[in-house]
Amino acid sequence: MNIKLVITDIDGVWTDGGMYYDNNGNEFKKFNTSDSAGVMMLRGLNIPLVIMTGEDTAIVKRRAEKLKVDYLFMGIRNKLLVATTLCRDLGVTLEETAFIGDDINDVPLLRSVGLSATPANAADYVRSEANWRLSRKGGDGVFREFVEKIVTEMGLFDKVMSEYYARITRYDG
Repeated sequence: MNIKLVITDIDGVWTDGGMYYDNNGNEFKKFNTSDSAGVMMLRGLNIPLVIMTGEDTAIVKRRAEKLKVDYLFMGIRNKLLVATTLCRDLGVTLEETAFIGDDINDVPLLRSVGLSATPANAADYVRSEANWRLSRKGGDGVFREFVEKIVTEMGLFDKVMSEYYARITRYDG
């Protein structure tokens, strides 16, 4: 396995798929902070991360900025087209790309990448299109599970963790 790019959906993967509104119409989403470890692991391997979502909200933009995600595409209807264009621009093939998604609009990309995955709570007909059917639900750390599994399958988990521990234990005076 040689993954050079990771693409993720947001709603139903990083969140539980719920859309929460208060009495004033303000929208809220709950993100699981454990997914940020997946971002850290990819960064340690210099594998770019792409968030690609059909939604277009300031909430997702803020989360992507906070985690310093490499590429953010919001309001996307045809994820396969955008992914194909991005891969071409980056000199990466779809075969070298991993994608995690959970719903109908994710199926064309799930079918086209080299490695695809779905959360445990994706619909059965969507899960059947993926290489990996993960054990965690959307919003329950499934993105981290996805990345940890990729890194493990690539034989790089120990390397990523030892580099992380070395980085955080340095004295910066």
